[in-house]
Amino acid sequence: MQVRVLLLLLMLPVWGNTQILTSSNLPIVIITTDIDTATGLPRDIPDEPKILGSMKIIYHDDGTRNFLTDQGEEQYLNYNGRIKIEIRGSSSQVLPKKGYGLTTLKDDDDSNNNVELLGMPKENDWVLNGLAFDSSMVRDILSYDLARAMGQYAPRGRYCEVIINDDYRGLYLLLEKIKVDEGRVNIEKMDPDDNEFPNVTGGYITKADKTTGGDPVAWTMSSSTGIGVNFIHDHPKPEDVTTEQNDYIKEQFLTLNARAQQQNASPNNGYPAVIDVPSFVDYMLISELAANVDAYQLSTFHHKDRLGKLRAGPVWDFNLTYGNDLFFWDLDRSHTDVWQFSNGDNTGPFFWNNLYNESQFHCYLSQRWQTLTTPGGVLSLDAIFARIDSLATTITEAQVREEARWHTVATWQEQQESMKSWLQARFAWMDERLSDAGPCLTTALPPLVISRIHYHPDDAGEVDGDDLEFVAITNHGTQPVDLTRIYFQNLGMSYVFPAGSMLSPGELIYLASDADAFTAYYGFQPFGEYARNLSNKSFDLVLADAFGNQIDEVHYYDSDPWPEAADGDGPYLQLIDLDADNNAGENWVASGAPVSAYAAYKDDGGITLYPNPAGESLMIDSPVLPLHNIQLADLTGRTWFSAELSGNTSIKLSLAGIPAGIYWVKIQVETNRQIVKKLVKF
Repeated sequence: MQVRVLLLLLMLPVWGNTQILTSSNLPIVIITTDIDTATGLPRDIPDEPKILGSMKIIYHDDGTRNFLTDQGEEQYLNYNGRIKIEIRGSSSQVLPKKGYGLTTLKDDDDSNNNVELLGMPKENDWVLNGLAFDSSMVRDILSYDLARAMGQYAPRGRYCEVIINDDYRGLYLLLEKIKVDEGRVNIEKMDPDDNEFPNVTGGYITKADKTTGGDPVAWTMSSSTGIGVNFIHDHPKPEDVTTEQNDYIKEQFLTLNARAQQQNASPNNGYPAVIDVPSFVDYMLISELAANVDAYQLSTFHHKDRLGKLRAGPVWDFNLTYGNDLFFWDLDRSHTDVWQFSNGDNTGPFFWNNLYNESQFHCYLSQRWQTLTTPGGVLSLDAIFARIDSLATTITEAQVREEARWHTVATWQEQQESMKSWLQARFAWMDERLSDAGPCLTTALPPLVISRIHYHPDDAGEVDGDDLEFVAITNHGTQPVDLTRIYFQNLGMSYVFPAGSMLSPGELIYLASDADAFTAYYGFQPFGEYARNLSNKSFDLVLADAFGNQIDEVHYYDSDPWPEAADGDGPYLQLIDLDADNNAGENWVASGAPVSAYAAYKDDGGITLYPNPAGESLMIDSPVLPLHNIQLADLTGRTWFSAELSGNTSIKLSLAGIPAGIYWVKIQVETNRQIVKKLVKF
């Protein structure tokens, strides 16, 4: 009976206690909806569709106090313009304090207006999170901040106080909405005609969620308990996604599910060939540290860029966490001593459980946990407690008005202290189970070096400079490197090396933004074509192995100490010395030297291939090392022929019937020694 009374009180509006807000240490958001001509009053905000209105945000960017009377002072208005707004949320809609979704508009009331709000990158879709069911008022923003500190994108947010149609509505979080955008989920936008490779490969945002939003279920996957988990398209929108696009992204999840169930960790054809392992590791860690009762099954986002791997995240909806739940509905699921992916409730698709139980994934999960929780680490208890205290200080003043308005946060400080005690127990439980990093610690990384970057080519006649971009990689070792599933990890440009790709000692290969334009302009074929274009200003190129271990990183810039002549004037960036730190601008020069298909080889035993490029035949000479076996394979790993030899020092091979392209000639010269050379067939 007490639970029902409490729920009834929560659902009743508090008409008599509206707090008059005159000033705040937080930004003040003032929303006025357009007049309803039938009543002469401002329109009530509905669940759907969005209605028109105006919004002002009072914000002193020098940190001084914000006054309601500043709404007439343009210099104090962070935003002063048109919007459309609606109520958002699912369970939270039973509460009198609503959450809202809004779009900033231009003065025509139709065109989206991309603007910076409170220091957040330009966009037009925003969320006013009413902090529903969380009397600590810090759980959501704490979790998003931690996820970003881990290196993953999560929505940025700022506390603010909100007035709607002259009614003080209390403390809110102004948040970025999860969507495709360079400053948010930085993936390629899909069009309805993107139905063939490579365009059909991305980008996608797909979520596991409840169906109360009205969007149709795209497909359903089983959890470890047999409960169905609904997947819903977020981008492209359900009404825009094509059959080909639906089938493609669904197949990515089904393949992940199958490989995880098989416990297949092969870079060639296991789950690392499908997913960005670090994002799945980080999503599991933040969800489990918080014991998020919705994780994996509800409000669980995934994204995939064009030609990229499937990624977990961004995190969203972390109010029922850190020991909190819908207690007045007799729900109590956020505990310190269970895994949320296997607790019998809201367990999500079975691949999460299977990934945890796979030895290599568990190894990387443990390794990452140990790194993040070391003293000073972003998930160390001291760091988390300091963040909680900082957030509490920020909202101390507004909490008084929030309590006066809604009578729901009287115990907010007790909640925060309870969170800290809960986190100590949760931390100890997880630490005990993630203490052994196992064999992944011994992973040897190949000596690959990002050695040339053409991020801003000049236009060449009718050829757009963006189509002449390239990134070059050099094998700075003495042995061939298997490039299988090595990939560029950061969103913004995507390339995953196909299975069977090899790079000889000393060899340099090119990846191009447009293979056809590259071939026509430079006179030879690149090794492969990446998706999207490099930034003309700055980008962080991270080359990683199939499990996400960083092999090399170059964060280039278009300004000193990086050579400025490479910024659109014709030259490309070239590393001075392969042994130098290639993340330091002073170790690069702007080079105008011709781009060549030929490269020096180290320790190739004096073996020569000629002619190269070749037509109908190829000669292989090995005056020092007898030849025992020769294989010719294309970049997909397909073997076109294999020949056993008996110590030949020279052989002529027929290439008749073999298509034009780039091939690997794998030459076995003695037991356990193989020399790999690249052949261009025209």
